[in-house]
Amino acid sequence: MRLYSTPESAKAGDITTLAVVIPALNERENLELLLPALRETLDGLGVPSEVIVVDGGSRDGTADAAERRGARVVVQRTPGFGAALRDGFAATTAGYVVTMDADLSHRPVFIEELWKRRAEADVLVASRYVPGGCADMGWLRRLLSRILNRVYRRALSLPLNDLSSNFRMYRRRVLAAVTCESRDFDVLEELLIEVHAAGWRIEEVPFRYMARGSGRSHARLVRFGWALLKTLVRLWRLRNSVRSADYDHRAFDSPIWPQRYWQRARHRIVLDAVKGRTAILDAGCGTSRIIQDLPGAVGLDVAEPKLRWLAHRRARLVGGTCERLPFRDETFDAVVNSEVIEHVPDTPDILREAWRVLRPGGILVLGTPDYGRVLWWVIEWIYGKVVPGGYAQEHVTRFTHAELSARLRQGGWHVLGCRYVGGCEMIFTAQKPSAAPPG
Repeated sequence: MRLYSTPESAKAGDITTLAVVIPALNERENLELLLPALRETLDGLGVPSEVIVVDGGSRDGTADAAERRGARVVVQRTPGFGAALRDGFAATTAGYVVTMDADLSHRPVFIEELWKRRAEADVLVASRYVPGGCADMGWLRRLLSRILNRVYRRALSLPLNDLSSNFRMYRRRVLAAVTCESRDFDVLEELLIEVHAAGWRIEEVPFRYMARGSGRSHARLVRFGWALLKTLVRLWRLRNSVRSADYDHRAFDSPIWPQRYWQRARHRIVLDAVKGRTAILDAGCGTSRIIQDLPGAVGLDVAEPKLRWLAHRRARLVGGTCERLPFRDETFDAVVNSEVIEHVPDTPDILREAWRVLRPGGILVLGTPDYGRVLWWVIEWIYGKVVPGGYAQEHVTRFTHAELSARLRQGGWHVLGCRYVGGCEMIFTAQKPSAAPPG
């Protein structure tokens, strides 16, 4: 049995080494000021550390200046800011990786604050747009930056304010688990969205963004804007697919009325069914509001991203499958199995395992689409067209009301009733009697 926990309780297993990755293109003058101050800050932390400057083909002596001041220089293999970050990440095995700009807009001393708060999340973002943060930049650039961040936040339903800050601290395990395609500065948004979709925790830390030192920005507004637009479309598909760990959670408040109704009706029926029960297992919990609104329940799921997302919201989570529940006999008063059995091959083990872990008199709440109703086939077809990344494509086992009712009775269950969501999703309530199961 694998128990899931928050980053705070997992921090003892982390390697306490730190790398700072700095993409640079013709930043010699700025690096000559930045690197000595950065080294002083890192030495003050008292942990093994290294500085990696990723040189994107500078012609002003950037690489030589970086090496003279103790940094390790990595020659960028392909052009683009995104490629520079990927090359920098690949060049280190440190347990924590900080990314920052070379232009003096990110003051090295702020790394002390990030390091102090490293146990709070898997990614820390030095944020200009949370209370206490600010940015010293021209009004046009500030306006465009705020618009960009608000559009991404709203379009992708992200609980973050500053997606375009490159001043961040990542846990190594996060970087090892995500992949990014973006070539330019849009990699910053993509990284955070991929991290969030995989269930890792992100926190923003207030920070003051300073005006750059010498030189000028290498971001080109038209190219940057076009790249961000393309990335937004691609990441919208990710955020609205089951690949996103909080997909179930977000559906409860979906702006699409039918989806919101469906989630809330299911939530109401399931919670009514287990009312008064204390020892509850939600088998295949996902990140739905059902498990979040049953504070004493145990949540079980096979998907690690969903468990990671839930881990800092509740304590009782277990990795496992419905076919082989990692619990002792007669542990629970109620087992919830909502919208799970259609996603796995048909096997009697699911009902047998639910029976085994239930105490006599305990109830099973079992929900799945009713494929005996034409309405469900119509809804599933529409859903598959409108939300191609949704769950509809994952249904491999299909039951009708008569088939599932017969399956329950053959297994020894006493069927107490069946309620419907939208006239075509059936939710059975069945009781395990005191007598032993047949055969």
